[in-house]
Amino acid sequence: MARYALGLDFGTESGRALLVDVATGEEVASVVVPYAHGVIDEALPDSEVTLPPDWALQDANDYWTVLETAIPQALRQAGASPEEVVGIGVDFTACTLVATDADGEPLSSDLRWRGRPHAWTKLWKHHAAEPQAQRINALARERGEAFLDRYGGASSSEWLVAKAWQTLAEDPEVYAAAARFIEGGDWLVWQLVGEERRSACQAGYKAFWSREDGYPDRDFYAALDPGLADLVAEKLSEEIHPIGDRAGGLTAAAARRTGLRQGTSVAVAIIDAHAAMPAVGVSEPGAMVLILGTSGCHLVLGEEGKSFPGICGYARDGMLPGFYGYEAGQPATGDILAWYVRHGLSATLNAEADRRSLHPHALLIEQASALKPGESGLLALDWWNGNRNVLMDANLSGMLLGLTLDTRPADIYRALIEGTAFGTRVIIDNFEENGIPLERIVCGGGLAERNPLLMQVYADVTGRPLQLAKSTQACALGSAILGAVAAGAASGGYDDIGAAVRAMGGVQERVYEPDGYAHERYNEIYREWLTLHDYFGRGGNPVMKRLREWRAAE
Repeated sequence: MARYALGLDFGTESGRALLVDVATGEEVASVVVPYAHGVIDEALPDSEVTLPPDWALQDANDYWTVLETAIPQALRQAGASPEEVVGIGVDFTACTLVATDADGEPLSSDLRWRGRPHAWTKLWKHHAAEPQAQRINALARERGEAFLDRYGGASSSEWLVAKAWQTLAEDPEVYAAAARFIEGGDWLVWQLVGEERRSACQAGYKAFWSREDGYPDRDFYAALDPGLADLVAEKLSEEIHPIGDRAGGLTAAAARRTGLRQGTSVAVAIIDAHAAMPAVGVSEPGAMVLILGTSGCHLVLGEEGKSFPGICGYARDGMLPGFYGYEAGQPATGDILAWYVRHGLSATLNAEADRRSLHPHALLIEQASALKPGESGLLALDWWNGNRNVLMDANLSGMLLGLTLDTRPADIYRALIEGTAFGTRVIIDNFEENGIPLERIVCGGGLAERNPLLMQVYADVTGRPLQLAKSTQACALGSAILGAVAAGAASGGYDDIGAAVRAMGGVQERVYEPDGYAHERYNEIYREWLTLHDYFGRGGNPVMKRLREWRAAE
């Protein structure tokens, strides 16, 4: 009998079910289901309630729709039986925060709360909690809280505590009604196995928890806001489980809804980008795993935990058991390009794309690939969704410098790619300047697979060869690997994550090599870009923040 592991990958716009042969790593079925409500950032569904700037919500029931649709389709696509699926892994973009009642039902499903924005799931890129994040950082520095060092000296509005506190500050009734605040991945595991099994990955990177110290003390939360004092005791959980562990078996109810076998092993959840680490076969320090999609995530293993400015955080056993995992990132990469294609193209270019039966991205890639470094005459600061590294400031915004009447869409498209590449170079340099050498870079995610121009620009800007993940769906494959480990060898999986990685993960032979001339030219351009980066990002001119304040005031 064949043995399969199922990887469930929940991103920003859609969820995916990937069925993988446990023995060979062959991907035998893949089904993607867009979320019915997508990203809710203008108004609540079926409501006249509008949302202010910087809000990004979702409907948690859309995640169940993915499970009920994608899993049966994947089984049919592969001709597989439920008995052949030995384990299930779940990854989820984070921090995506679900407010639930005591039974795990999302508050937004309750008619009493459906018209209240804070009852809805806050997607990772919800940045409206920035005032709370700034106060968390200021108070932690005043008090000398050790936890802040693990996050490079600054936390983010994207993370759990800021989002939960924003709920308390702006809608205390919803806060009181929320029996639990829980990460999307942990919530899905709860739905599948019938019990909360919170992940060390989500808690370690997004909720101020560490295996050594636990959460910050109660008096820290009380000093933020007396109403927040019992956040951990009442609405989170101090029982945290490492990745690779079995969270439990599929309940009878979940089995009926998904078409799988009751009791099938389910792994503890992991952040989506972090799941790519086992998928690409990285199992030791010295490599960066760069996941390029809606956002960009930069992941590195270390033998020890080391604090330094400019990282999102580190956690023990957060990416692979036995290692400290460092995270850095850019909150917009593919999002920037998608924004430009959606809002910035001329009728002429769209007409040409239609005439040639090309997606506008493909046409822009073709045209922008003909440009040499510097030929666009443009520089872009890639802060369309704020800055996560190394400045950790969600109040920064994007900038495009050098526009003229001769500027064409392809010039802008290439400059936007270059801006994100320069942002990645800042992150790489920051790791190495702080004593963490990077011998190779392995890339995965949708952009890495679909945008060869972007990959070549990244190689040229960084001056480094870039390997590609074996799988075009590295996050889902990583989840499947963890599902196989959760099942264990006795049930047809693996007892050791290293063995699972060797059998199921890996990289392609294809490598993007840097061009020597292009790299030297980009070195010159990068120096100018860094001047802008520091001027607008490190206090030389706070105009970006003033612009956001004026916008919010209107």
